[in-house]
Amino acid sequence: MYFTDRGIEELVERRGEESVTLEWLGSQLQVFVDTHPEFETAIERFATFLARGDEDDED
Repeated sequence: MYFTDRGIEELVERRGEESVTLEWLGSQLQVFVDTHPEFETAIERFATFLARGDEDDED
């Protein structure tokens, strides 16, 4: 199990029944980056990954 799996599992456990919008998710990601700017690149890549879906990664 990767370290990040624990956070993902906690998210599903605590909030798995909730429905969210992509607008809400985008807002939460921005708040996270504002609070933790050292993760800006990772969050940018994650957001791009989600936005592109099944499209080929251009990186």
